[in-house]
Amino acid sequence: MAAKFLGQFLLERGVITAAQLLAAIEMQRASNPLLGELAVHQGLLDAAQARRIQQRQRVEDRRFGDIALEMGVLDQAQLDALLDAQKAGRRMLGDVLLEQGAIDAERLDAELALHRASQEEARHAFESELAAHPLGDLANSAVGLCARLFPRMLGSQCLPAEVMAPEELDGWPVVAYVRVEGARPLGIGLASDLPTARALACALLRISPDLFDDDLAQDALGEMVNVLMGYLVRDAMQDDDAGYRALPPDASVPIATLAADRARSLAIGMGSQLGGFVLLVDRPA
Repeated sequence: MAAKFLGQFLLERGVITAAQLLAAIEMQRASNPLLGELAVHQGLLDAAQARRIQQRQRVEDRRFGDIALEMGVLDQAQLDALLDAQKAGRRMLGDVLLEQGAIDAERLDAELALHRASQEEARHAFESELAAHPLGDLANSAVGLCARLFPRMLGSQCLPAEVMAPEELDGWPVVAYVRVEGARPLGIGLASDLPTARALACALLRISPDLFDDDLAQDALGEMVNVLMGYLVRDAMQDDDAGYRALPPDASVPIATLAADRARSLAIGMGSQLGGFVLLVDRPA
C-alpha cells in the first residue's frame, strides 16, 4: 500500500473529481503563501531580495527568515508578524473542499479517518522495507532531505509512497543521476514522467510553462539532484566526505537499469503536489 496525499486519496476513491481537486489545490496554495511571497506582498521585501534569499536557501538549507535577518532586510518584529500572518492564513485541503461544496462535513470526517488509517499502514510497510535493506539509513536520509528541501525549492510538499521494484519503473523516462566517487561510492537520482519534469522545472526556475523546453526540464531535474547530492554527502557521510567527488548529472541510463541490483539500490516512489517521481539511492560497484 502506497502513502497518498489527502487529495489523491479522495480522488482515487471517487469522492471528488479531478476538477474539484485542482480548484481546491489552487485555493489552498493561494491562502498558504511562502514566507518570501508574503513579505513581497506586504512590501517588506522586493522580488529581487526574496529571490536572493531563496537562492541562498538552496545552498545553505536554512530557513527563509533566518537568512533575511542575517542579511538585515527584515528585523525580528517584521519576521514575527510575517510568521503569524502565514500561520493564520494556512488552510487544510479538507477545509477548502468543504467550503467549495465538494464534500460535506460528515463525509469529510469519515474520509479523514480512513486516510489516517491508510497513511499509518503505508508508513509501517515502508519503514519495514527500509529497515530490512542495507541502504535503509541512506534512503531515510535522502527522503528526509526531499521532505525538508522541496517545499523551499519548489513550493511543494512531498512524501515517500512506497519502495518500487525495477520492473515498476518503465514509466519514468526523464532521469538525472549523480555518482559520487570516493572510498565508498554512492549515487542519487531522480526520475519522473515528462509532465512532472516540466512542472518541477517551472516551480524550481519560477517560470511559466511556455518559456522553456524539454531540455530545460531535464537540466532542472539535474540541478535538483545536485542539490540533494550535496546535502546527502554532508549529512550521510559526515566527516568522511573530504575525499568524495561528484560527477555531472547523467541522463542517459534508464532508472530501471540503475535500480536493477536490488541489493545495492533502493528506488522509492515519492508523491508531491507537482506529480509523482522516483528517488533512487545506490552504492555502485
